[in-house]
Amino acid sequence: MTDHAPEREQQLIELLGTIHRGWRYEARDVPGLPRWWAYRYQQVTAAQHAAGARDVVARGTVHRLAQALGRQDEITHIIRH
Repeated sequence: MTDHAPEREQQLIELLGTIHRGWRYEARDVPGLPRWWAYRYQQVTAAQHAAGARDVVARGTVHRLAQALGRQDEITHIIRH
C-alpha cells in the first residue's frame, strides 16, 4: 500500500495503543509483507493459542489491524488460562 497518509496512520496507531494496551506497534515498508505489525507484551497461554490467540498480528492497514486486535483481545479475555 503506497498511498497511505503517514500522519493519519500514526494518529490511528496512537489511538490503538490506548485501546489495546497489551501490544507494541510497528510499521514496515517491505514489499510483500503487511505494513502494520502488533506484538504482544505477554505471551498467550497454550489454551489461548489453541483458541486462535497469537503473539504477533500483522495486517496491511491500520483498520484491519484494529479489527484483528479486537478479535485477539476477545479470545484472551474469554480464555484467561
